[in-house]
Amino acid sequence: MGNEQSAPYEGPTEVLEGRDVRSIVKYMKSKECRKVFVMVRVSTAAGIPDFRTPGTGMSLSNLERLNLPYPEAVFAINYFAENPLPFYTLARELYPGRFRPTLTHTFVKLLADHALLDTCFTQNIDTLERRAGVPAHRIVEAHGSFADQHCIECKRAFDGAQMKAAIERAEIVRCGQCGGLVKPDIVFFGEALPPLFERTVPKLREADLLFVIGTSLTVHPFASLTGLVPAGCPRVLINMERAGDIGGRPDDVVLLGRCDDIVREIAQELGWADELEREWAKTEILVPLEALDREKGAKEKDEGKAGAETAVADDPASQEASAEGAPAVSKAQEEEARVEAEVDVLTEKVAQALALSEDAGVEAARTATITPGSQSTRSGPGSGEASEGAAAHSSESDSRPPVGDTRSPEASIAGKEKEKL
Repeated sequence: MGNEQSAPYEGPTEVLEGRDVRSIVKYMKSKECRKVFVMVRVSTAAGIPDFRTPGTGMSLSNLERLNLPYPEAVFAINYFAENPLPFYTLARELYPGRFRPTLTHTFVKLLADHALLDTCFTQNIDTLERRAGVPAHRIVEAHGSFADQHCIECKRAFDGAQMKAAIERAEIVRCGQCGGLVKPDIVFFGEALPPLFERTVPKLREADLLFVIGTSLTVHPFASLTGLVPAGCPRVLINMERAGDIGGRPDDVVLLGRCDDIVREIAQELGWADELEREWAKTEILVPLEALDREKGAKEKDEGKAGAETAVADDPASQEASAEGAPAVSKAQEEEARVEAEVDVLTEKVAQALALSEDAGVEAARTATITPGSQSTRSGPGSGEASEGAAAHSSESDSRPPVGDTRSPEASIAGKEKEKL
């Protein structure tokens, strides 16, 4: 359970001139505001499915296709040790490189660029803060992320490019040293929170300003961070609805609405509007993997079409017949054909993912063994091939994994007072 909502404080402010954007910006420009902390959970705006929203493609209620004993098992370390295939199937759909950072992610980058950001605490596992350009040393991923990966037995670190390539091939990754399973450093049920989180939390006592963006403050210990800043530190909630105890202190500001719209307004008052749009535009070059696949498929199709056209061009008789009777292909028809090709590619990928989960109990899954500093080797059905060239390592409100908890997943979600996804 998260922080209880407090009754709104209706007395005068003590640090800010008022409880609005202009007052926040005036304070940010003052010499009293030097250390800004951010708590963020905004990835659903980037198109990343939310596990807690019923009816969404990745919600726990829709994970039945993975043949799990209970939905939360996909993020339970004990279940992963026995059957890692469901997680690897899911990881293919969540892996960094498929989604673009939001304007809010870029706003956090600007806080760093203007030497205001001390620390960004994020509940997201998608690495979008990194992809937006927020310096890695300013980020604390409270629930871990896909940025790094280790063997769950010997704790040895592994190459991200090889891990990514194996996940894209739907292969289970094993350590080349001890044979243990390798997984991204996402906090599972039964695992402790990252040491960096524990080490960084005390710094909140030095905060001059706290932004709480896109989080409902319902999961501890993340939700409790809002109470650790000094009593005189202004706290600004940017969210679609009230959350936690924000609003109960004299200098709390609650700004309700779409996060991107509100940070755009703040940037405008700060004089950062053009910079915000310019920096966000740079993230467009981070092309999603599906787009690369579609581009490759379209290119191969175009090359085949070009070859056929060349053959016709070399045949005078065909050339004459084409000139006389063939109707011109409009741009609209070309676009329709391209879209149909893209749909075919996506349909095939979904079918493959579903087939993986359905066959989990019948056929042994392929396995990739990774030895640090070497190419990976594969075993299982279709094995015998060395790993193909490793893809470039991707460093990527709101696909939050289960928070670390030494209790069993069942106990963790059993009742109101327990942590929930």
